[in-house]
Amino acid sequence: MSADQFEILSDKILDLSDSREIGSDATFTISSAKPGNGVEQLRDNNLDSYWQSDGSFPHFINVQFLRRVSVSKVCIYLDYSADESYTPRKLCISSGTSTHDLMDITTVELNEPVGWVILPLLSNDSNDGDTGPLHTHFLQIKILSMHQNGRDSHIRQVKILGPRTSPRVMGDYTYDSFKTVAMQQFALIR
Repeated sequence: MSADQFEILSDKILDLSDSREIGSDATFTISSAKPGNGVEQLRDNNLDSYWQSDGSFPHFINVQFLRRVSVSKVCIYLDYSADESYTPRKLCISSGTSTHDLMDITTVELNEPVGWVILPLLSNDSNDGDTGPLHTHFLQIKILSMHQNGRDSHIRQVKILGPRTSPRVMGDYTYDSFKTVAMQQFALIR
């Protein structure tokens, strides 16, 4: 994936209409942290708090799932206007089953980001050439460099998004199945 396929939303509210947040199903670990600015601040839904790394490069955030999941996007809230040299400039996202078999999925270079950085994660698992969400047990977000040659980083929020699927309502039928013309005849009571 090339670096021009990411998006930065300056809005503070992340639109989840086409996806669902699956980060609550994962265990987050970090490479290091300053006291009071740990992994809890990455997931507290407060854009004023942040994780601050403490140590040598590269800094990283590990996201481990108990089972294989479909991940469509990684969203990271960054604020260059508040954090300046603490703001990541170059990020790499890797995927695998553990830290021992990680493969780089995408690397992006950011220029003074303020807002949600949305990184789509697509996989070409099928034989027909179609791309879909990435299926993984483990993600790693690596911070490779900072703005102004900074040493430590601030990341305000991390959201892991999966595709929104239609729930099963009866047997193998999903809610979307009931929107066909054949099923619409039963939609209204006369």
